[in-house]
Amino acid sequence: MPRGEKSAYTDKQKRQAEHIEESERARGASESTAERIAWATVNKQDGGGKRSGSGRKAAKKAPAKKAAAKKTATKKSAASKAPAKKSAAKRAPASTTAKKTATKKAAAKKTTAATRSAAAKKAAATRARKTAARKTAAKKAARTRARA
Repeated sequence: MPRGEKSAYTDKQKRQAEHIEESERARGASESTAERIAWATVNKQDGGGKRSGSGRKAAKKAPAKKAAAKKTATKKSAASKAPAKKSAAKRAPASTTAKKTATKKAAAKKTTAATRSAAAKKAAATRARKTAARKTAAKKAARTRARA
């Protein structure tokens, strides 16, 4: 499909782009700029054309891969936990609250390293911002005291 071809868009998306383009023209934008803004807005809202053949097949395959990876990870974790359950069953029957707690712990362990690193990065950035704000406030207070 050549660049700029709009055949992959639904009628609704085309109407939306037309409406946005009219609004931009009313605000004083040139015709080409208004069209560019209109289609960029539609792309941002909907992620591009909705009809088949414009990259939607690839998007559907990705979750299937994740689901398959999840199943194998679940099987592996179940296999590694199986011996522990047998030994616990020999000792005494587990209560329902203990089972629920174990399930919650297992769900907590499933968080990926990428998620943890993103959370850690976010926390570090927040700490850095707060530290910088404190330093700025301290400098300002020192200047005020020096003047008085």
